Amino acid sequence: MLILGISTSTKQVGAAIGGHEGVLASAHSARGKRHAENLAPSIDFVRRQARIELDEISVVAVDIGPGLFTGLRVGIAAAKAMAHALRVPMIGISSLDLLAWPVRHTSREIVAVIDARRGEVFYARYRPTPGGVQRLGEPVVASPDDLRADLEATDSDYLIVGDGGLRYADELDRIIRVEVAEQHLAHPNAASLVQLAHAKAIREDFVQPWQLEPLYLRPPDAEINWSTREGLTPGEAR
Repeated sequence: MLILGISTSTKQVGAAIGGHEGVLASAHSARGKRHAENLAPSIDFVRRQARIELDEISVVAVDIGPGLFTGLRVGIAAAKAMAHALRVPMIGISSLDLLAWPVRHTSREIVAVIDARRGEVFYARYRPTPGGVQRLGEPVVASPDDLRADLEATDSDYLIVGDGGLRYADELDRIIRVEVAEQHLAHPNAASLVQLAHAKAIREDFVQPWQLEPLYLRPPDAEINWSTREGLTPGEAR
C-alpha cells in the first residue's frame, strides 16, 4: 500500500509518499502564498524520488486543517481530484495532529498552535502516549491571551509547537512552565501525514473524496471582510 500525503494548511507546501516501509520521499517548500504553483512540482518530485508511478498510489491523505483558507482549499481540491482520478479512497488528518506527532516523545503536555492571522490562533492540547499522542479536546480558535489563560489555569509543563507558538512566543514565555519548539517544527509535515495515515489505512479508516470536509473553525477572511463592510458580525452574515 502506497500513500500520497499532501499538506498545505500553512504557508508551507508539503508532499510525501510512503507505506509499510516507511516514508520513501518527502518535499517541503515555503514561497509566500504560492500553494498552487508549488504543489504539483512537489508531488512530481516525491514521485520520482520514490521511483513510482502515480497509478501505484492506493490512498491519498490530506491535511484538512485548521489553517489558512487559501492553502487548505488548494490542497484539499488537488487531493480530491487525484483520488477521484486514481479511484482510490482518502484519509484526512488534522494539521494540529501533524504538528504534535513529531514531538510525541516529550514528557510535557503538547500544545499545537497555528497562526490563524487576524490576531488569533488555532490550537489543541495533547498528551504523549506510548507510541503516539492523544488529543485532549477539540481544536479551537482563540486569541493568544485566551490561549495563555488556558495554559495558566493548570500546573502542567507545556511544549508548544507550530508557527503560532513562534509568532506569540513573547506572550507565551511569560508562563514559566512553557517551552516553545524550534523553527523546523513550525509547520505540519507531509512525512508525518503519511505515517499517521498509514495507521488509519491499516484499519481501513477511509473516506471517499466527496465525504472529506475541511476543518476551518471560522469563516474565510473574505466572508469576514464582507460582513464588516456590511456592518455585520461574521455570524450575522447572510
